Amino acid sequence: MSEIRVLIVDDDPLVRSALSHFVSRGSEIEVIGEAENGLEAIAFLEKQQPDVVMMDVQMPEMNGIEATAAIAKRWPRIHILAVTTLDGSDTVLPMLSAGASGYLLKDSSAESILAGVREVSTGASSLSPRIASLLVDHVRRTEPATGAAEALAELSERESEILQRLAQGMSNAEIAQSLLISEGTVKAHLGRMMSKWNVRDRVQILVTAAHAGLVDFR
Repeated sequence: MSEIRVLIVDDDPLVRSALSHFVSRGSEIEVIGEAENGLEAIAFLEKQQPDVVMMDVQMPEMNGIEATAAIAKRWPRIHILAVTTLDGSDTVLPMLSAGASGYLLKDSSAESILAGVREVSTGASSLSPRIASLLVDHVRRTEPATGAAEALAELSERESEILQRLAQGMSNAEIAQSLLISEGTVKAHLGRMMSKWNVRDRVQILVTAAHAGLVDFR
């Protein structure tokens, strides 16, 4: 089984220890390092790059939003999982817009944490309908569409159908069921959408679409 290498970033050593314990339950997951803040995380990444960074939001020196934006720009292949005590639009959503591939609450079960790391490592993370809606609203509010849709490669009819379902917070399996196609076909379409728009995962497809005014909840 291929290994998922993880860096844990949190200013609370007890949280880092707990998260390390939880994710290490996965036989294919290895925690290769820990950092207390965004600056330490970036210093670590200068030397070696994990597959997934579990990133706290509120930290001294450099917070998770700033660190996520910097990492996503410099190391776009690294997947970032926001880990926070809050799920409000003032924490998780700026993280997702900055480049995080998903989010978890710190009180999530060990099984949920493992699943989150595994999903994010493949770019297959999904958002709940509430978070998807809040994300779109956040992007549209902070980055109003300014003709950005015209600059994007046009989606096929099927890809547009998948995009609208993605904006409703559907998982790959739910999208497949609603369109009466296989989950593998959904993944293939999502992969082509990522290539067309030069983004790395489902969350960034949604961010890009929201910024361009291609999805809305009104």
